[in-house]
Amino acid sequence: ILGFSTPPGRLSMMAFILNALTCALGLLYFIRRGKQCLDFTVTVHFFHLLGCWIYNSRFPSSLTWWLVHVVCTALMAAIGEYLCMRIELREIPLNSAPKSNV
Repeated sequence: ILGFSTPPGRLSMMAFILNALTCALGLLYFIRRGKQCLDFTVTVHFFHLLGCWIYNSRFPSSLTWWLVHVVCTALMAAIGEYLCMRIELREIPLNSAPKSNV
């Protein structure tokens, strides 16, 4: 069903790309570490590959399927790492005023 020539194919590819963007937000919420984003992303897409292989009873051989998943993996990892690094690089608030228990 994935393909550039038909409207359902384009819609499916857009759904995969939007899924990658929302999963990047999931990386920010659950992982919170920039170094672990690529590992988690590749693991999720590997399990998706296994699920597709089992469900269809054959290994995915379509070039568009592989192209869409490589692009989605790259998008999810890059955006997730960017978001996580923004959180990691925030300044740590230091309160230098002396505390008194009066």
